[in-house]
Amino acid sequence: MKKSTVIVIVVLAAALGVGGYAFYSMRHTAAMRGRAPSQTVLTVRTQVAEVVTLHDYINTNGDIEAVNSVTVYPDIGGKIVSTNVTLGSPVRRGDVIARVDPSEPGSSYTLSPVLAPINGSIIKTPLKVGTKVTTSSAVTTIGDIASLQITAKIPERYVASLRTGLKAEISLEAYPDAVFAATVTHVSPVLDVNARTKEIVLTFDENDMRINAGMFGKVKLYTLDYEGAVALPSDAVVTKGDKPYLYVVKNDDTVEQREITLGQSVDGIVQVLSGIEEGERVVVEGGQVLSNGAKVRDISSTDRGEK
Repeated sequence: MKKSTVIVIVVLAAALGVGGYAFYSMRHTAAMRGRAPSQTVLTVRTQVAEVVTLHDYINTNGDIEAVNSVTVYPDIGGKIVSTNVTLGSPVRRGDVIARVDPSEPGSSYTLSPVLAPINGSIIKTPLKVGTKVTTSSAVTTIGDIASLQITAKIPERYVASLRTGLKAEISLEAYPDAVFAATVTHVSPVLDVNARTKEIVLTFDENDMRINAGMFGKVKLYTLDYEGAVALPSDAVVTKGDKPYLYVVKNDDTVEQREITLGQSVDGIVQVLSGIEEGERVVVEGGQVLSNGAKVRDISSTDRGEK
């Protein structure tokens, strides 16, 4: 075979190969044009939007004491020579609490009794025998332990929210799993200029033998209620260009990006004043990677054990 003939055959074969590949590519491209591109499905968790009342509050501490209490003083100065009561002892008006010897060296006087001015219980440890006292020395304090209150200090920045009738929850170290209800019955008309606080007094809603005068209590004082708006977890809010958004899941399992207006926030729950309607299904986890129209799979029902 001549050399020129071989060259012609090789060229023809190459041309046929290129043409076949081009024909295949054209048919494949045409086929792909008629096929919808695949869409990535993103996993999210959702929550149905509900109108919720948020309860704002202040955390503080306070001391539990008797509602009615009286400090007891001697009628004359001297030295305590005997005591008839201990901490917690019940007393009645006129009972002898202690006796004071007013004698000076080289002289002798009749012992002077210290009397209980009211009915109640000893709520402060009495002075010990041998203690020297004057008429301004507090021997002890008597109180009605059946009726207790808690006194707390509120920082100046919160005083505008204070008023009688506010509700509170009291917790005690001795009973960490118990919560005791109380109500504000008194708000001081003046501010402590040194501590920059205002004193409030709360009375327990029910008598409970577990609560003792002298205990230290943690006070959760509810101040303001924010009502009338949908409320959702703050983490559900996505910020883009300084504007807040939420993603609403539609019936076809795609999401719609909504610009929203935010309201008050309490403990990680925020009001949504506009942009979302009650009853809509809102993405609360996974929204940071979404865009408008994205396809999602909601795994909230799986978390609840639903099939």
